[in-house]
Amino acid sequence: MAGIESSGRSGRAGGRASREASAGNKDKAAQSRLGYSAPSTLYDVARVAGVSIATVSRVVHGHDRVRPSTRQRVLEVIETLRYVPDGAAQSLSRRRKEVIGLISVERLGTESNIEEMNLLFVDEVLRGVEASLREVGWSLLISFLQSGDHAYKRLQSMSGKVDGLLIVERIIEPEQLAHLAVRLPIVLVAGSPHEPGVDVVAADNRSGTVALVGHLVEVHGRRRFYYVTGPAEAPDAQERRAAFEQVLASHPEATISGVFKGRFSTASGEEAARELLSMGRNSLPDAVVCGNDLMAIGVISELGANGVRVPADVAVVGFDDIYPGALLAPPLTTVRQPMRLLGERASARLLQRIKNPALRHKVELLPTELVLRASCGCTNRAISPALKATRAVPARSDAAGAATAAKQGESSTKAKATAKSHPHNRKVTPAQP
Repeated sequence: MAGIESSGRSGRAGGRASREASAGNKDKAAQSRLGYSAPSTLYDVARVAGVSIATVSRVVHGHDRVRPSTRQRVLEVIETLRYVPDGAAQSLSRRRKEVIGLISVERLGTESNIEEMNLLFVDEVLRGVEASLREVGWSLLISFLQSGDHAYKRLQSMSGKVDGLLIVERIIEPEQLAHLAVRLPIVLVAGSPHEPGVDVVAADNRSGTVALVGHLVEVHGRRRFYYVTGPAEAPDAQERRAAFEQVLASHPEATISGVFKGRFSTASGEEAARELLSMGRNSLPDAVVCGNDLMAIGVISELGANGVRVPADVAVVGFDDIYPGALLAPPLTTVRQPMRLLGERASARLLQRIKNPALRHKVELLPTELVLRASCGCTNRAISPALKATRAVPARSDAAGAATAAKQGESSTKAKATAKSHPHNRKVTPAQP
């Protein structure tokens, strides 16, 4: 009897598996007819890993009732098949959840308040995203993740709950991003213009930095520069530092006295200033250029607390134009990037891609403005409109897209110079030192 009972259960299980496999094959055939490839399913993972569907489900949802060796095998199959949880919800019906996800980087450090956690930038981006979604009645799912493999797994899990993702800065490796983008529409906000396979909306960091550093050299005669960079993995930090070095390379009379690795936080700006002070007053640079405003605020605060005058002794400038910078004593010279517009444009592009996944990928660089205040040595406040330069760059291919983006950066700088020299384009007279 026991043998017969076991055989009956086995037969029923086999019949059920056969029916499930048949249903899965029909779904994939239907998807193929509709013009998009069928994603791997829970059944595919179970079959390849040689385990039950229930075991795969436990692994996906993080349950602990799975042997470590089995869990590892299932995870390897998930990675190989590029399986994304809840793939069935994205299959044949293509039913909309009317939800998109906004993912930003959570950086570890000593910072504890909202300004030092870089939320001022993200908050402005968020407002732009919400304004765009409000028009279509969609909702927003927000999450802050630490970069690394854990972030990738979280994004895989989240992808089944949203119609698309907005990822602020770089949080996963390019290979992982490419895998995820096959399954889900993705737009990078403040991402690298050279990132293949996804849409990117970013500020024109190069033109903004070129104008800022050029102003310090050509107008104020600053010669010895110290640079406070942002996190090495942040695309904005990489582009601003590269532009800074390129500008000084074109001015043989200017030198770089040092570089401090910051974290886009006020606390890391204070640390940079303390390192400068430890070198002695006679070794102070003429100017400190910071990768963002938060770090510049920290530098000014720490220098002032130690009797160093800004800008009489050292000029200090930033990038972003967050509101607290205008309230400093002295007010901060910076580059204004359209943070809210970044969110609006990225969200609009993501909605377009959700509607039409076949769209060509493109890079959209938004124009920046040089905001002149007292921290660089200017006596009058002014905003230079000369940095309006960029257009959307369609990505023809991985290599071609990167080359086009680089070429665009060069042309935008030329456009900036032309606009500044042409009398009809100078709506604001730059402040005098």
